[in-house]
Amino acid sequence: MNSKQHTIQKTVEVSGVGLHTGVPVTMKFLPAKAHHGIKFQRMDLPHQPIIDADVVNVVDVSRGTTIEQSGGRVNTVEHTLAALVGLQIDN
Repeated sequence: MNSKQHTIQKTVEVSGVGLHTGVPVTMKFLPAKAHHGIKFQRMDLPHQPIIDADVVNVVDVSRGTTIEQSGGRVNTVEHTLAALVGLQIDN
């Protein structure tokens, strides 16, 4: 297994419709330094909370994996996380 950490070269933005909500959503992926990890930030909430993609933040798995931290919640993160793992992106 490769012990080097990987990130993306430049910012990438993806827009679509939420799988379970039907609400338009835009995700922006930004390069990060080593040991930063995968994090989600809810820019649509007033305090723009950051949610670490960590098993300790899992709050529901009934219709996908939902993580929550600092008053922010992100649903169905397993799709994004699977894509990042498949591309060997750590940060």
